Amino acid sequence: MTVSIKKAATIACVVGARPNFVKMGPVLAGLRNADPALRALLVHTGQHYDRRMSDVFFEQLGLPEPDVHLEVGAGTQGEQTARILERFEALLLAGDPRPSAAVVVGDVTSTLACALAAVKVGVPVVHVEAGLRSYDRTMPEEINRVVTDSVSELLLVSEPDGVDNLRKEGRPEEAIRLVGNVMIDVLLGRLAEARRLDVLVRLGLQPAQYAVWTMHRPSNVDAPDQLRAWVAAMTDISRKLPIVFPVHPRTRERLVAAGAWDALGATSGVRLLEPLGYMEFLCLTSQSRLLMTDSGGLQEEAAALGVPCLTLRDTTERPITVTHGTSMLIGRDTDLLRRLVDEVVEGRYKRGSSPPLWDGRAGERIGREIVEFLARRTRTVGPSRSPHTSGPAGSTP
Repeated sequence: MTVSIKKAATIACVVGARPNFVKMGPVLAGLRNADPALRALLVHTGQHYDRRMSDVFFEQLGLPEPDVHLEVGAGTQGEQTARILERFEALLLAGDPRPSAAVVVGDVTSTLACALAAVKVGVPVVHVEAGLRSYDRTMPEEINRVVTDSVSELLLVSEPDGVDNLRKEGRPEEAIRLVGNVMIDVLLGRLAEARRLDVLVRLGLQPAQYAVWTMHRPSNVDAPDQLRAWVAAMTDISRKLPIVFPVHPRTRERLVAAGAWDALGATSGVRLLEPLGYMEFLCLTSQSRLLMTDSGGLQEEAAALGVPCLTLRDTTERPITVTHGTSMLIGRDTDLLRRLVDEVVEGRYKRGSSPPLWDGRAGERIGREIVEFLARRTRTVGPSRSPHTSGPAGSTP
């Protein structure tokens, strides 16, 4: 593990898992535009280490090679959290000078661990995608979100519900900024290119004549009975609408253990795929008739794309995708899922719209907010203290 930071470095930007890789590109571009002299140190924790879940995203999204790779590898959430915290703290302490801030994104294990390491050594934390809440503490991601927000000095929010949540939790108004959804920056910027790929041709699919299914959360894949119920529903639905299922490595392990993998593979209407790169997956989802998923990020993309999304969860940290977009929470109700698929196939499913500030410019706003935050912090408290920021609250135009 490399633990040295050149003196020119200012901000440590953390990625660790697939969702982070997608979102960090616009953040880095926004920082360059806001202050070309500012150096962003890209730190990869290694939380996702499989090439299909990591390297391919750097290649396709034009991310620079990480300046530092912490190489934490596999383990339980506790083991990964401990290793990331220890190694990121060592990195920060080796800096001469230390970074002016640590930027963490989303709600994965790396987000929480690096936020804790930074705040403990006096490095202020900036949280991109702050304020999202499912209010389901059985989800590890919910714990990560709440704790990260509690120690962050600048809270960059993707939707108005997040602002309301942070206010209810007593976070200071001057720390909250509504900037929009950085995930949509990537989607809009890459959509035309993705649709030109030959993914559908290779799979023998026609636009709007198939569905995409993804599933990886413990609530859906760790209980064998529930997993088998999803497989039964998938089999039934595939008789009406072919299903493409890129299988997360963890989900595949659970399907095999539940004795469902071979049967699913033998189902003529279900196409099982290895995990896809971002561009191939966007080609597939953007031209589908329907998405069925437990992914929060895919809920967001569906809202921007206008594709119906049946969400295999009881709660969502992105309620705006339900109120504005085309998403609907299914919970574990496979009968409801079947009925709503019929509505989609028959053209009776609701239409939605893309939420405000999901316009492809969130990265620009994030860059400006971080630069202004650092300037305010330097003027008011200097580099060694960590109080809340000061300045006007509200969204950035």
